[in-house]
Amino acid sequence: MISILATIVILGVLIFVHELGHFATAKWAGIEVPRFSIGLGPKAVGFTRGETEYVISWVPLGGYVRMAGMEDMEALEGEHDSEPARRKGRTFESKSLPVRAIVIAAGVIMNVIFAWFLYTVIAMGWGIGVTPGPVIGDVAEEMVPPEAAALLDIPLGARVATVNAQPVEDFSDVQRFMAMARDTVRLEFENAPAVTVPVPGPDTERADMVLSLRPRLPTPAVVDQVEEGSPAAEAGLRPGDRIVAVAGQPVEDWQELVAAIERRPGQSTPITVERDQERLELSVTPEAREVAAADYPVGRVGIGQAAVPRERLGPVAAAAWGGQEVVRITRLILDFLRGLFTGAASPRDVGGPILIYQITDQVARIGLVAFLDFMALFSINLAILNLLPIPILDGGQLVFLAVEGIRGKPLTVEQRIRLSQLGLVLIVGIMVWALANDFLRLFGL
Repeated sequence: MISILATIVILGVLIFVHELGHFATAKWAGIEVPRFSIGLGPKAVGFTRGETEYVISWVPLGGYVRMAGMEDMEALEGEHDSEPARRKGRTFESKSLPVRAIVIAAGVIMNVIFAWFLYTVIAMGWGIGVTPGPVIGDVAEEMVPPEAAALLDIPLGARVATVNAQPVEDFSDVQRFMAMARDTVRLEFENAPAVTVPVPGPDTERADMVLSLRPRLPTPAVVDQVEEGSPAAEAGLRPGDRIVAVAGQPVEDWQELVAAIERRPGQSTPITVERDQERLELSVTPEAREVAAADYPVGRVGIGQAAVPRERLGPVAAAAWGGQEVVRITRLILDFLRGLFTGAASPRDVGGPILIYQITDQVARIGLVAFLDFMALFSINLAILNLLPIPILDGGQLVFLAVEGIRGKPLTVEQRIRLSQLGLVLIVGIMVWALANDFLRLFGL
């Protein structure tokens, strides 16, 4: 139920933001707006205030603002503007070309602004992670699903180059691309053999797989979690302890600690701990565990490290970082679209509402920051897709206006209606294609 509600929130908010851009600029331009709809198809609920009917429709895959005078859209919907709007010069077609372009582009602009706003809120409210590089610091064996056991083959210190052919800049890219993978995850490294694993079916196992890979952090070996009944608990380790030496050998960070413990399965091991500005000498016996990737057991003591530290930014720095994130995500989406045409990306990677639900479920499980981050990403994705030059989308309408600017006169209503009908067929075809991919993935085909 939480996953369904989260999906409804993301779709509802982003559609509302997009249509609000059209609505607000249409009102600013003095254009009559008979209907503001969230969703498509027959009306589910609604009310009328002033000249506008505000409705929620049954098909939650889009929305629209119907403006008086957009005759091609009216023909598709089977409704017409009011005669008073024509008499008062309040139709869309009565406005100048630049004003009409602003009204059409406003939805896309609002989606971009909203994504920038979300990234800014994340940076100010939760901070940005002191983002580690794409280097594997640890693989949490207990979180790796059985079918993804090949992840345990990844050597510590391996630097990720690509995830499913997408170049990565930092560890957040690694996690994002893994979370968005459809059928398989292929990790290619700069200094280790590539690893390919299938994406687990259950949503919880998918989330565990993403979180099982831990980044290498140049942080002290400070204990954040101690498993109940573990060798670490029996040895007296506590959260907040800083381990400075294992078996007499100094350890500088968490990764060195993990490596030292793994080398001593079943061996009584002295460890030096700093606690409350005092040094304590403890002894722990790492539990020997079989790892699928190794022919020998490795040591585990049952401790966990703290989350990646985050740094809160001030308003100006947060806004700048938010803008950088918008640019970075835009480039990634454009690279994917380019890959569809060049063959670098598979058409099977295109997803529809089922995939949106699955990804939303994953990010909702990870936490609020991941949820807001995905909403921002999806908002940019919605903006870019709406700019595609397909009639009935914003990009197609802008093409109509560009043609009018070049020719000095608009296309005829009949031409726009025919092109809009063609655009509708294309959009339906894309939706069917995306849904087919969703079902194929759902049934493991």
